[in-house]
Amino acid sequence: MNNALHLLSLAELARRLQQKTMTSVALTAYFLARIDRFNPGLNAFIHVDRARAYRDAQRADAWLASGAPVGPLTGIPYALKDIFDVEGEATTCHSHVMLQHRAARSSTVAARLAAAGGVYLGKLATHEFALGGPSHELPFPPARNPWNRAHFTGASSSGAGAAVAAGLVPVALGSDTSGSIRGPACLCGVVGFKPTYGLVSRAGVFPLSWTLDHCGPLTRFSDDTRRVLQVIAGHDPADPTTVRRALDFTPRAVTWSGRRIAWPRHLLTDNPHTDPALIASMDRAVGFLRDAGAQVDEVRFKDFALFNACGRVIMAAESFAVHQHTLRERGAEYGRFTFQRIFPGATITAAELLDAFRLRTELTGWLNAELFSHYSLLLFPGTLRAAPHFDEFSQDWPPASHVIPTQTIPFNVTGNPALSLPLGLTADGLPLGMQLVGRLFDDNGVLDAGAAMENWLAMPAVSDEIMLRQQADSAA
Repeated sequence: MNNALHLLSLAELARRLQQKTMTSVALTAYFLARIDRFNPGLNAFIHVDRARAYRDAQRADAWLASGAPVGPLTGIPYALKDIFDVEGEATTCHSHVMLQHRAARSSTVAARLAAAGGVYLGKLATHEFALGGPSHELPFPPARNPWNRAHFTGASSSGAGAAVAAGLVPVALGSDTSGSIRGPACLCGVVGFKPTYGLVSRAGVFPLSWTLDHCGPLTRFSDDTRRVLQVIAGHDPADPTTVRRALDFTPRAVTWSGRRIAWPRHLLTDNPHTDPALIASMDRAVGFLRDAGAQVDEVRFKDFALFNACGRVIMAAESFAVHQHTLRERGAEYGRFTFQRIFPGATITAAELLDAFRLRTELTGWLNAELFSHYSLLLFPGTLRAAPHFDEFSQDWPPASHVIPTQTIPFNVTGNPALSLPLGLTADGLPLGMQLVGRLFDDNGVLDAGAAMENWLAMPAVSDEIMLRQQADSAA
């Protein structure tokens, strides 16, 4: 068997499974062995369900042997952020409050992955209730960045980003309320996709903010993401926000010649905390696009602070609404960061929340009616620097503004599809990334663009040698 299966695309893994040159049981054993080897130092998985993984793999092998039609994920291992329900299993949300909770039924995403023949490996680390972290006072330790374990993983889909980057699993499902898929993808050097709002069901996923929550995959390649969406996207009666529309995730060749792309470079150059290496990397990507014939125009993006304030007010008010009763009864069981982030939502007035919703309508209208009436794609920073060191976080929230200068929340506010794409590494060997943002429901077009750009950007994978060296240094 190839000794680097974790570096292969889902299409190649599927091809080997369907041609019977590899079994799902063998593939599952490969990833479980990597979890055994590397997870103790990364804390990406908080629970591994070996028995179910092998049952799923055996079922997939029987399916593949039967000659019945197979789907894009038949026999492929996956894992879920620990806010997704799986029937009969714990959904702890990384919190003391939820340690005894067992899911009565599976989330729609988990059910669709299982029905498609996927192989469930287990649950991934998050921040408490997808909000409070990184914190060292919770039931499980925070996930660590495979490129350098002393550094942060980006946001609450932390275990997902670390697990995919380290090659512990080829598909991880996360959630994104202000950037929690794209942040870990960016800082861990993998692909993370926030679909258009309403494309993927959130039923059975513990909520943070009903208005801003999205679910989506983290993978190694953009085309891998497309295969996952073929399974999980689509209307769900259990989630009334999901849309009824025809979905097509067929790969298409990208014609760059004459294509108009917006590039608000000022978001990098106007901020004193931007890493110069990120500016150089994004300029290089723009150069590739222009050389390919695209028209990339520098534009002024509407005041980022407006998007941030709008999203933060909505998230604070809605997260408090989710937790208000439990906070009153069991507030002492919440972690410090989580409590500090949720409780201010109690002070937001109805008038302030309505102002935020009015502003959300205006900002969404500006982006889609103004900017995307002239451009088919928007290049955008993901975060303004590489992963911060854990020591940069104080014991209280919020950290200093330069610690996590993410640029992701605008597209939670507007609901547009946004892809985090790896760009390369800093001189210190930490990943950098960027976002590709598209028109509403042009998810496939964004993934087409991402797949085409990957050929130019050629992001390296973290090597086993790097991770083993860190393990040895830690043991010493």
